[in-house]
Amino acid sequence: MKKHLTIVASAAIWCFAACTSKPEGGLSAAAQKNLDANDSVAKCFETKNFSKLGDYIATDAVDHSGEHGDIKGLDSMKAAFEKEMAGVDNMKSDLVKALADSDYVMAWYRFSGTWKKAEMGHKAGEPFDFKSLEVSRFKDGKAVEHWALMEPKDVMQMMSAMQPPAAPMADTTKKKKK
Repeated sequence: MKKHLTIVASAAIWCFAACTSKPEGGLSAAAQKNLDANDSVAKCFETKNFSKLGDYIATDAVDHSGEHGDIKGLDSMKAAFEKEMAGVDNMKSDLVKALADSDYVMAWYRFSGTWKKAEMGHKAGEPFDFKSLEVSRFKDGKAVEHWALMEPKDVMQMMSAMQPPAAPMADTTKKKKK
């Protein structure tokens, strides 16, 4: 009898834990909150309205994917994002796949739009379409760190436009004196 009672009690505990620990969809409440915040940041890029970033990103956050290195702090991120998006029209972000837990969101996005001006290896009026893996670390429901990983061909195209012009070659020919 004790053996059956132990089995039934164990099954009931496992069933109760499985039914109450995660909401519908399999994500914890914290993971869902992080995923929603991550999606909201992506939508800010589409609308070019960064006024609500403080709802999703901590004031002391660090974006490790800045054009010239780390971007530290929410205000610096807003300024960098606004500058970046000033050169873009019709920005669209489509979520391909996302994984989330209470600490991280890893989201694979497809970004498309049109370059307003010649920059980053593209001509003005040229459409763009690239994919990026965005990884964000969250604390208390707000992003505190971010990394972006892109396909090498897209990175190389952008980097080629950022290269400084080659230095002129020194004249190595000697002039003969008479």
